[in-house]
Amino acid sequence: MTEPARKARVTGFALFTLFLTAVFVALGVWQLQRRTAKHELIAALTERIAAAPVALPPSAQWAALNPARDEFRRVSFTATYAALPDAMVYSSGSAVRKDASGPGTWAFLPARLPGGEMLVIDAGFVENTMQDRGVEDRAVKKLVTGEPVSLTGYLRFPEAPSWLTPAENRDKRLWFVRDHLAIASALGWGAVAPFYIDLEQPAPANGIPRPGPLVVNLKDDHLQYAITWFTLAGAVLIAFAVWLRGRRQSSVTP
Repeated sequence: MTEPARKARVTGFALFTLFLTAVFVALGVWQLQRRTAKHELIAALTERIAAAPVALPPSAQWAALNPARDEFRRVSFTATYAALPDAMVYSSGSAVRKDASGPGTWAFLPARLPGGEMLVIDAGFVENTMQDRGVEDRAVKKLVTGEPVSLTGYLRFPEAPSWLTPAENRDKRLWFVRDHLAIASALGWGAVAPFYIDLEQPAPANGIPRPGPLVVNLKDDHLQYAITWFTLAGAVLIAFAVWLRGRRQSSVTP
């Protein structure tokens, strides 16, 4: 191989090495930035969950609420469960409820405020591994009394389905994502609040459905990922240095 060809090969490999190193370093920095943002989110959510409950915002303010500022805020209010079909939402386990770590369903019910506005209540967890409609019916039947109830819970916002999310089963009124707006539209609940309530209390006498307090338990592996990317960047540079040293030694060997 001629000397110009060798230099071109070294230059090309060096540029490729620098490119890979820059990509890995950028990914590591991105993970550190995500770690900082995740810690800020955890701190904010922990503060909201620990705060004393406040009055549910009036309907005139609902459009201004958003997940970044209001998710997990504790609120107290009075509402009456509506005599309409409930929905169950499948859960393989909750990241914010330590007492709901296994499969089951969340009981979603429409409720009417004293002013007539409708909102959706996640009344709690039902040990319903087979997603049996009869189990859900028996669980929620005693909640719909026609009498107003004092409730305390957390503001939550609808989840977006992923491409892996199964389609809902309309016959069983079973969903696989907590999209209360889609549920309300499908079951004829009418216009509902843009948020739903993750119920904290009260709990039925037999604890079914089982509401409860939430805990912040967000996954935080960003530092581990950042170290991995930075390690890969270092490994690429070391590999290039070893390769370059070998070439130089071979070029001077008689």
